[in-house]
Amino acid sequence: MKWRGRKRSSNIEDRRASSGGMFRRSSGTGRSGFRIPTGGRSGGGLGIGVVIVVLIIGVALGINPMSLLDGSLGTGTSGPGSVSRPLPEAGEDELADFVAVVVQDTEDLWTEVFFENGMTYEPATVVLFTDTDRSACGLADARTGPFYCPGDRNVYIDLSFYETLRSQFGAPGDFAQAYVIAHEIGHHVQNLVGVLPEYSRAIQSMSEEEANAYSVRIELQADCYAGIWASYVGEENLLEKGDIEEAINAAEQIGDDAIQRRTQGMVIPKTFTHGTSEQRQDWFESGYSSGNVGQCDTFSNEF
Repeated sequence: MKWRGRKRSSNIEDRRASSGGMFRRSSGTGRSGFRIPTGGRSGGGLGIGVVIVVLIIGVALGINPMSLLDGSLGTGTSGPGSVSRPLPEAGEDELADFVAVVVQDTEDLWTEVFFENGMTYEPATVVLFTDTDRSACGLADARTGPFYCPGDRNVYIDLSFYETLRSQFGAPGDFAQAYVIAHEIGHHVQNLVGVLPEYSRAIQSMSEEEANAYSVRIELQADCYAGIWASYVGEENLLEKGDIEEAINAAEQIGDDAIQRRTQGMVIPKTFTHGTSEQRQDWFESGYSSGNVGQCDTFSNEF
């Protein structure tokens, strides 16, 4: 991905330890005519009480995402990097620069899409931390991977996750890293338009297995939104050879079935919360190949 020397987002909060991340688009782009389906959503959100933590590697760690919804993992503690500091100047911290450039690209895309639908996109803040930090959704822990918290509209990421993605999950490459960021920003879009509040409300009357199945649809839509972002980056002539293959490989490596097979030696579909490798690849590719958010309706499709 062509990212060096490009504009960085200002919506990055650096809390790392000192030792050391109804839509419509105008004609000609193919992104027109989209309403995000929510299965009968009736309007307002649930505010700061809404909690959905998106775990990239939670299954591998034996963490049930549903426990994060009810706050049973705790309310969070102050980590060593909990005090914010200015982001290093451009060129001083390559990985922080990379994250900030990718976030800026997502902001450019979604600002345009929201504007063309008479809406205003409110960017998420991406929080870089070390080991642990506080969020409105509870403890931000490096071991759970990057996640989006709708309670404070922040994406939390310990940049050491990218080494885990490369060495433990077999998903190297800068575009694999970018895919993870775009996926989490996709959850922010879902929060802004009411999909996550509806999810939080709906699961109150669901069994754990039903809630897991709903979570899969949420996650796959975020994968599709990441594909839309990849399509946008391609339109801007920022892709390099092998970029899309890196993202598709990452989607394969972090599918629920792949993680369970790798860590448990068996696959239990009813516990899936993010989707299979095939599903994650398919929905990313759907967004990328079409460039059309109308192709990201994971709620109406039969799996």
